[in-house]
Amino acid sequence: MSEEFCSNCRQNVKPKRIDGRYIIHEIEHVLHFERGILYTIRELLIRPGENIKHFISENRSRLVKPIIFIIVTSLIYTLINHLFHIEEGYIKFEDANGSQANPINNWIQSHYGYSNIIMGGFIAFWLKVFFKKYDYNFFEILILLCFVLGMEMLIFSVFAILEGITHIHSMAIATVIILVYFSWAVGQFFDKTKTASYVKALVSYILGMLTFGIALLILGTLTALITKYYI
Repeated sequence: MSEEFCSNCRQNVKPKRIDGRYIIHEIEHVLHFERGILYTIRELLIRPGENIKHFISENRSRLVKPIIFIIVTSLIYTLINHLFHIEEGYIKFEDANGSQANPINNWIQSHYGYSNIIMGGFIAFWLKVFFKKYDYNFFEILILLCFVLGMEMLIFSVFAILEGITHIHSMAIATVIILVYFSWAVGQFFDKTKTASYVKALVSYILGMLTFGIALLILGTLTALITKYYI
């Protein structure tokens, strides 16, 4: 057997050199329609709750991995945001002196993927409280939120492009659509036959955002105090 292949697994002993063709292949691997990000977006637009439930309990090969999905979609929004200079952040707050807590706020705006996952943890807590009778643990709910929040970033991206091209302030409309989408997707995930599921989903989202904002405010205040007295 050729020395280029392993005698046991028949795989290349030395991988091929990375070139332009390799990069294109990797991009196609992520963006291909079947079981790729476009397929995932389509399924999350049509039947979000049902598809995510199916991903968690039955088949995890049909959709893009949730962590990859939220990071890629957050990156798309970040690039569009920088391209059109739309300075819209999830949370903006001020410290005791009335000045914006720039380091924390800037980190959030520069790392939407990670901040979305962290924010998802707060929302997941409230979903666990309101839907405690359902047999989903915290991490399964967090996976649900990775998909839903990823779709939110794409919705924001569409309206960011629209605002960047037309200069018409449309992010408020995007926020309303996102609230509706979140309630619909999460409510469908838990029990699509009950109106209460959609209401509890919306309340959980609002409370999650509020507690996330409060946590950031506390962190910003503590950081300011430490900086003032110990540095």
